[in-house]
Amino acid sequence: MLATFAVLALAVAGFMTNRVPLVIVALFVPVALWATGVLTLNEALQGFSDPITLFIASLFVLSEALDATGITAWIGQQLELRSSLSRTGLLITIMAVAALLSAVISINGAVAALLPVVVVATARAGVVPSHMLIPLAFAASAGSLLTLTGTPVNIIVSDLSASSGGREFGYFEFALVGLPLVVVTTLLVVLLGRRLLPGRTPERLAEAGADPRARVKSWRESYTADLDTERLFTGKMGAVEVLVAPRSTLIGRIVSPGMTTQREDLVIVALHRGGTADAAPDDPAPPGTLTLRAGDSVLVHGPWDALRRYVQSADVIAVEPPHILQRGVPLGRGWRRCLTVLAATILLLATGLLPPVMVGLLAAAALVLLGVVTVPQGFRAISWSTVVLIGALIPLSSAFVSSGAADGIAALVLDSAGDVSPHLALLVICVLALILGQFISNVATVLVMGPVAVTFAQTLGVSVLPFMMGLSVAGAAAFLTPIATPANLMVMQPGGYRFGDYWRLGLPLSLVFLAAAVLYVPLIWRF
Repeated sequence: MLATFAVLALAVAGFMTNRVPLVIVALFVPVALWATGVLTLNEALQGFSDPITLFIASLFVLSEALDATGITAWIGQQLELRSSLSRTGLLITIMAVAALLSAVISINGAVAALLPVVVVATARAGVVPSHMLIPLAFAASAGSLLTLTGTPVNIIVSDLSASSGGREFGYFEFALVGLPLVVVTTLLVVLLGRRLLPGRTPERLAEAGADPRARVKSWRESYTADLDTERLFTGKMGAVEVLVAPRSTLIGRIVSPGMTTQREDLVIVALHRGGTADAAPDDPAPPGTLTLRAGDSVLVHGPWDALRRYVQSADVIAVEPPHILQRGVPLGRGWRRCLTVLAATILLLATGLLPPVMVGLLAAAALVLLGVVTVPQGFRAISWSTVVLIGALIPLSSAFVSSGAADGIAALVLDSAGDVSPHLALLVICVLALILGQFISNVATVLVMGPVAVTFAQTLGVSVLPFMMGLSVAGAAAFLTPIATPANLMVMQPGGYRFGDYWRLGLPLSLVFLAAAVLYVPLIWRF
């Protein structure tokens, strides 16, 4: 028991100081539990083959497919078109879209997809980004409670519930508490946000003249032609800027817009002399053409598949890979197949016909077989740091049970408090989870507090369901610090936020979530 607490303390210290990479801290846990004899070798490594780990990894592939096919870009485009709404209308729209998107592609995926769009929409509406970006992150956290796959935490508590005498939660069952919390979160932000959020413009945005599209402009201005970018990028066709590589076989060739490349038969749309727009004094090329040399930029246009093959040549260096550019095309290639797989995945998860891990693996395989994503693309999409974190910390959860650490914590609380009601026990669990979750990941928090919550429920002789759902709600209340979730950190620089800006709005929201976990959850999931 002492060894387990020591490993936990060192891991929490490592997560909080952030001086050691997150993955290294996580990998320390199973190694230390094995070295101290708390777990056997197989038990220490069991997390990496756990169905939860595989299921979460497969969901990253589905999220990548939604992004790569332009579905998230289309959602962002619809949001940008709403920039003419009033400030309140735009804020509600942003939060609603963030909540719904996070329910499908995770908190971090939703914020990453919507962040640039929200910056553009707020600039067009004449609203400072700092009034919209923390609400974006908070709405995504609340929206993660709408579905089973909204966050790894939901998957973990569902599995823990089933293995502790309860049952798994349904795919949309989380929405019974998640939907009211999304509504209340939105109302609180609308009512309090203007007074509690700073009216600050980030320095980098101010230097660009408050124009979030300055970078696009610079790309267009670097070419001699005035290009219609909307016609260049469609579901089937795209454009890629490449640089002529050193020692490229293209050096010395005379080219001009309208010509086609020797490989893949792509059309040259525009040219730009590397370093200067003027031709070299000894340039033999006639007006309107360019004799290529290392560092010159060439914009080529053609089918996406051909562009992907073209940039693999050693003759050119892609400024931005085609698969990244293709994400910005709303409803691009394969979006119908992607939505079909998504609908089938949700149906199977909602009905429970197959185990969740099998549904996730089948969905990932279907996306590859249907040509929506490639195998390398799928592997790149997986957040391996998240997978390692979950796989490495699952043994810690097991150690809390096998070593008696969870029983020890429960006994200490029960003995000191005397006759403890289930509501008080749930309050203790949720307060500890909420505080811990502001400094380490909510996944790590739930994996640590989960066994303790189970022990409380079993000691009191009540259902484990309200404890698991309450823990999920407390885990989503990551509102007090920018380090509570990656989504909070994502919006920090674009919004010009400081560390202390989060708790002002985050504190009332955290109290609402805590009240929901302790008072509302037991009304739905009875003790």
